[in-house]
Amino acid sequence: MSSEHITLTAGDAEVDVLPGNGGRVGGLRLGGVELLRQGERYGCFPMVPWCGRLRDGRFRDGATVQQMPLNAPPHAIHGTARNAPWRTARRSGDEAVLTYDLVDPWPYAGRVTQQVALTEESLTLTMGVETYESSFPAQIGWHPWFNRNLGGEDVRVDFAPAWQEERGEDHLPTGKRIDPTPGPWDDCFGMPDGVDVTLTWPGQLQLKVTSRVEWVVVYDEQAEAVCVEPQTGPPDGLNTHPRLVTPLEPLEASTTWTWTRL
Repeated sequence: MSSEHITLTAGDAEVDVLPGNGGRVGGLRLGGVELLRQGERYGCFPMVPWCGRLRDGRFRDGATVQQMPLNAPPHAIHGTARNAPWRTARRSGDEAVLTYDLVDPWPYAGRVTQQVALTEESLTLTMGVETYESSFPAQIGWHPWFNRNLGGEDVRVDFAPAWQEERGEDHLPTGKRIDPTPGPWDDCFGMPDGVDVTLTWPGQLQLKVTSRVEWVVVYDEQAEAVCVEPQTGPPDGLNTHPRLVTPLEPLEASTTWTWTRL
């Protein structure tokens, strides 16, 4: 794992980008206060070329069944890029662009590009998957671990999803849409007008997670952190909502975190 460490700054906002550790954002500090859970598995990592759990690690592409390693048995989880080294394509004081070439165990050639762009009030993450060879199904998403507590009261999570994907005992969506239930959650929600989730640390900070994608997984069952994960499809989406990456049509998505001091 490469120890390359890029720090972006804008005003009193600082972001750590760790190309060698899955292209993840390792930290986001506002006025010196760290918003992301620390540790090499945490921060905010890109989920690509799939998001969340992939049932039995398998997906079908036409007549072919592809098998991914079961890194969350009995399923495969969160793609192949979060444990791989990415390359730095370019960087400046407030922006970094990273690339990752898809390799085994993913069976198709392609390139992922991620841009991390910081301003004094926001962080925008943009990702694209492109291929010059055969087409393949893919998903894009981000998995941030926001600290539940920043030294005051615990964070509050507010959002108004159109539906919740019913979760089966295997933790995967059953395909049925239900009315949103109260938390705690490890659940996927539909937001057809775009993801819009507000995290409020009372008296300290408000942070909005927005994206034009239509699905978000909220995971708040852990004591230390709360995850708000915008993604281009639900868990197991390679099977249920496949989006094809073709030589003519890349898959692209972005998410913006915007903050206000309280």
